[in-house]
Amino acid sequence: MARIAGVNLPTNKRVIIALQYIHGIGQKAASEIMKATNLPMERRVSQLTDAEVLQIREMIDRDFTVEGDLRREVAMNIKRLMDLGCYRGLRHRRGLPVRGQRTHTNARTRKGPAKAIAGKKK
Repeated sequence: MARIAGVNLPTNKRVIIALQYIHGIGQKAASEIMKATNLPMERRVSQLTDAEVLQIREMIDRDFTVEGDLRREVAMNIKRLMDLGCYRGLRHRRGLPVRGQRTHTNARTRKGPAKAIAGKKK
């Protein structure tokens, strides 16, 4: 089993798919890694040699921000927005959509379950 950036890659999948299990590596980055290390696209994780795993690991450490460092960086960016008190920071603080979506209807993912409004008694 190959372990790269603190993530155990699934052994039965192709390398290009398995690399995407690492937070911060998507389709494009995975294909770039495959091209740079001269690995065929059909290669499976179980077929990798120790030297190839080491080569992939070194390239990821050198060229990409992944896993814990990336999560920490994103959290710090959000915290910075909240500390500044800018509009995006206020939306993060209130748990509302940040990127201009409507909230009159929809937005249930960010707002949580609907709260019942206390009705008038007749």
